[in-house]
Amino acid sequence: MVSGNVITITDAAVSRVNEIVNNAEPSVQGIRIGIKKGGCAGLEYTINLVTTPDSKDDMVEKDGAKIWIDSSSLLYLIGLELDFEVTRLHSRFKFCNPNQISSCGCGDSVELKKAKLEEDIRN
Repeated sequence: MVSGNVITITDAAVSRVNEIVNNAEPSVQGIRIGIKKGGCAGLEYTINLVTTPDSKDDMVEKDGAKIWIDSSSLLYLIGLELDFEVTRLHSRFKFCNPNQISSCGCGDSVELKKAKLEEDIRN
């Protein structure tokens, strides 16, 4: 576990997470974010509903919205800002990650580096 907030959650993301949880099965407690191998840039962000939290995951809570961070993805997500954007054509969670090196043309997959904890702790 990492002390302090591992990620930042915007008000728009909080609103959307709360909306998802309030409209889901009663057992849903929040969402879990992580990364997996995939796409042309190598990695993809994942979002899943949480019914039973994993004790190894970090959890960030803001205004009732609970977001778990997959423990195996943690070093790639430290410093992340989770946002939710709505445009005329789509609505989606947006990951603003300081550990992102590049992304593919479609924006669905990314290349990430591990966070340097010493620098993050000092900042």
